[in-house]
Amino acid sequence: MADLKKMRGEIDEVDEQILRLLADRVKVCEEIGSAKKAQGLPVKNNAREEEVYRHIRSQAVKLGIDPLKVEAVYRQIVNMCSSVQE
Repeated sequence: MADLKKMRGEIDEVDEQILRLLADRVKVCEEIGSAKKAQGLPVKNNAREEEVYRHIRSQAVKLGIDPLKVEAVYRQIVNMCSSVQE
């Protein structure tokens, strides 16, 4: 049971790292949103989103994790970050 508790602690630490990185991503996306507004550009950029998904799938394969599941997670992340640009 002690091993399980230790492993859960490790998961908690990884989750904290993920959340800090998500917060960083949101901050950058807010800046991108401001730049887009200043330049009169739309928030949505389908070509860029597809580029992100291609890259993420490729990296997932290299890391040995399911690229389609990772893409599903990233679609949620991109939606969240797009909403802060509006």
